[in-house]
Amino acid sequence: MIAVSAIRLTDLFAVVMLFGVYSLLTAALFMDLDAVDVAFTEAAVGAGVTTVLMLSSLHLTKRWEATPRRNPAVSLIVVGVTGAALVYAMLDAPLLGDPSDPVHQHVSPRYIEQGPTEVGVPNLVTAVLASYRGYDTFGETVVIFTAGLAVLLLLGVRDDPRKLRSGMDLVGDQVILRSVVKVLIPLILLYGLYVQFHGDFGAGGGFQAGVIFATGFILYELVFGEKVARAVVPPRWLHRLAAIGVLIYGGVGVYSMLAGKAFLDYSALAEDPIDGQHLGILLIELGVGIAVFSVVLLIFYAFSGRSRQQ
Repeated sequence: MIAVSAIRLTDLFAVVMLFGVYSLLTAALFMDLDAVDVAFTEAAVGAGVTTVLMLSSLHLTKRWEATPRRNPAVSLIVVGVTGAALVYAMLDAPLLGDPSDPVHQHVSPRYIEQGPTEVGVPNLVTAVLASYRGYDTFGETVVIFTAGLAVLLLLGVRDDPRKLRSGMDLVGDQVILRSVVKVLIPLILLYGLYVQFHGDFGAGGGFQAGVIFATGFILYELVFGEKVARAVVPPRWLHRLAAIGVLIYGGVGVYSMLAGKAFLDYSALAEDPIDGQHLGILLIELGVGIAVFSVVLLIFYAFSGRSRQQ
């Protein structure tokens, strides 16, 4: 119902709000399926940062959808055919939770049985993403970094002090709002640190922590103004920080190779392989967190300052 309403509405602000509600409900569904890490990511990214970024981009356009110049029937046919093909392709897929599913016969049991002894991380999701699938996660980090570079090249981030708005320009003289945010921001950043360094033992990790940190600074700019926020985290730092995050991740793999091990083989980091796994996961999660924080905040800076450059 929410998806259909989002398609039919022409008020783009209402559509963005519905997308946020849709993401929040999706996070609740993941929680019901015991996929806590996925639910955490969906809530932080889908219902949180994505909504803010979409509102920032909406600020550069119009609130109401323009009348389409082409016949929407063609698009509807294309989408319908594509959807039918996807449904047909899924007919042979095993049912959700089917014990005879091939993935439950060799992949999942291998991780569940051997993960505690090979990786030594209580959170099996972190063990899979950061150790067993370390190559894939490194690729995802590079993709995030590339997205930040693309936004930087397309939109750019100007930091002209004469064009930066103060908190009074954005929210006015809202004493209560400023007082509440002053209390919330340290708690948000502290929680981000907890998520960053507790991902081995519970839901969380570098990706979620980076988004939480970026959210804290976005809230800081929205309430206290661009001049103050960009004095704390200047835009010229962000692309360097994003590169440092990727280099930290890749540097762990390079060090492993120099030590005579395979790329991203964390056993090269310590005499005890389990200690090496813990140290390697800590370092690569730190790289992911720095890269995600930098890219998300960079994209927000690009959108929030774009209207003043036109």
